[in-house]
Amino acid sequence: MIFDSSFYFDNFRVAGYNKPKFMQGKTFTFVRLRYKSGDWDTDQRMPSNILNSLIEYTTIPVTMQEKVIDLGSPEIFQYPFCYLSGHKLVQFDKQEAANFKQYVQHGGFVFVDDCNHDIDGLFARSFETQMTALFGPAAMKKIPNTHPIYRSFFQFEKGPPNTSFELNGWGDDLVHEYLKAITVNGRIGVLYSNKDYGCEWDYDFRNKRFLAEDNTKFGVNIVVYALQ
Repeated sequence: MIFDSSFYFDNFRVAGYNKPKFMQGKTFTFVRLRYKSGDWDTDQRMPSNILNSLIEYTTIPVTMQEKVIDLGSPEIFQYPFCYLSGHKLVQFDKQEAANFKQYVQHGGFVFVDDCNHDIDGLFARSFETQMTALFGPAAMKKIPNTHPIYRSFFQFEKGPPNTSFELNGWGDDLVHEYLKAITVNGRIGVLYSNKDYGCEWDYDFRNKRFLAEDNTKFGVNIVVYALQ
């Protein structure tokens, strides 16, 4: 399957701007959000692994290194995809909260991964509290296994692929059979996982050749969906 990158340079509109924002340099940049609470810098090899998969499977032009941007910075509005993760407390300050909400409501996509893989853990509870405060208690919903994100590039007929970390005796030691999302105008704005994909994909991309199946393929789906 060949992905035509031409369609993903759609206008990314932000309140307060008269002109649309576009991706910097017309290439995809893996943006990691730095927030003031908690540990934001997890799974440091994961971005390069996903970028390698985008090169291997698609024609999307990519920037080869991730970019770290403060959630409170207006710079986030220059990029259509952001990643947020951690193990600890998520408690946005006023500017971080305002930026997160505005970014999502105006077309941005945030992939959020719970490194604890624990629905009752500190990251999960505090992040979901933040989402309730910003978008309301009914905004975060389970997405069905028929959702387009599971077929945006590769086919995942059973929904989100499992990770080897879900049953490792840590976290809640459960297989999480669904992902959650906040949807804006019929599209996912926040994709939320308790499956710990960040740790699953946190290895040198050159070691993928030893895997029977490349476990980063769902990461390709996430990025492709975000850019459509």
